[in-house]
Amino acid sequence: MNLTPKFLLLLLFVMSYHAESGSLVKFLPGFEGPLPFELETGYIGIGKKEEEQLFYYFIKSENNPEEDPLLLWLEGGPGSSSLNGLLMEIGPLNLKSEVYNGTVPSLVSTTYSWTKMASIIFLDQPVGAGFSYSRTPLNKTTDANEVNIIYEFLQKWLSKHPQYLSNPFYATGSSYAGMIVPALVDKISEGNYICCNPPINIQGYVLGNPMTHYDIEQNSRIPFAHGMSLISDELYTSMKRFCKGNYFNVDPSNTKCLELVEEFHLCIDDLNIYNPLIPDCEDPADTQNISPDCYYYKYHLEERWANTESVRKALHIKKGSKREWVRFNRRIPYDQDIKSNSIPYHMKNSLNGYRSLIFSGDHDMALPSIGTQAWINSLNYSITHDWKPWMINNQIAGYARTYSNKMTFATVKGCGHTPEYLPEETSVVFKMWLSGQLL
Repeated sequence: MNLTPKFLLLLLFVMSYHAESGSLVKFLPGFEGPLPFELETGYIGIGKKEEEQLFYYFIKSENNPEEDPLLLWLEGGPGSSSLNGLLMEIGPLNLKSEVYNGTVPSLVSTTYSWTKMASIIFLDQPVGAGFSYSRTPLNKTTDANEVNIIYEFLQKWLSKHPQYLSNPFYATGSSYAGMIVPALVDKISEGNYICCNPPINIQGYVLGNPMTHYDIEQNSRIPFAHGMSLISDELYTSMKRFCKGNYFNVDPSNTKCLELVEEFHLCIDDLNIYNPLIPDCEDPADTQNISPDCYYYKYHLEERWANTESVRKALHIKKGSKREWVRFNRRIPYDQDIKSNSIPYHMKNSLNGYRSLIFSGDHDMALPSIGTQAWINSLNYSITHDWKPWMINNQIAGYARTYSNKMTFATVKGCGHTPEYLPEETSVVFKMWLSGQLL
């Protein structure tokens, strides 16, 4: 048998890891009957001693897993569990809206899952998020450290699943993932030229409402609020005059600007910053005290579901690894060392020829679409297909523009901060882009 050097390298790589593969999940409490898709869960140890254990959910493509793309999905935060993505945003299951009665909350199938066209790894990161855990006390982590950890995770995961090494790979996520995904793409690109690691077939990345340049995005809230008629023409004109575009890091001596910013907050602070169309009924972080009438009550259901013992057993969660599952762990020691500016990574990825889709809910006031457009424009790439509507069932569902660096920007009409607000529409955006169809 004549083995090529490339095959021998891959064989040695696969043999270098001895940890068991993940476990298949055929039934989930709250869902009637067997799952209509293939779900695997498991842990990947990080570092030489593997004291940090990253938990993942892997769902095989429901179309053609041998050839369909492989996606890595990262949640925002930092500290949000990827179960949000699976049950709230892009996955094949969702929580049924019902009042919690002490039993396992119900799950229902979705029609819009991205797994209709791709295999997806939903990763709980950083360690401490979701079901990921550490055998030792958590040390402070950083953006740059997380990029290295996720890259190590991918190398080890693919060593256990070598059948996906040749599949097109896309790094994806939303919100704070905008600080991690572009740097991860760059890390993968560089790693593909390093000896002894089989290359990851990276083709591009997808980001929804991504944090990218926080100063730009914060300051864009003022023109967003004006465009939505949330503040008056007079207030907006005065703020532009006295604040000169800097509304959040105001010079203390600029008392007039400070007064105007205070007036601005009186107008908008009682609104839901993630989607002003939805009542700001409760604090989404306080899931214990959310009313069943509140939009965010489903977060309460999600926590009840994930903390049910039968669910943990079905997901193969290691006993004693996590006392309580929380949707968003705010206690993870974390330093945002990319300095809220991932634009240079977008530039490097563009120079390396990677495709990208940046989509933005046009009703997100946390990271407004006009701020996203501003940092995209700062890349100074020419427009190849100018602003035009994209359609669903002959109705305008948003607007899109394509640039010469293979970047597509698309708005989702009426959508808030994450795909959960309009999951079907964001699924259509992704499907069109993935297939190469012009939005």
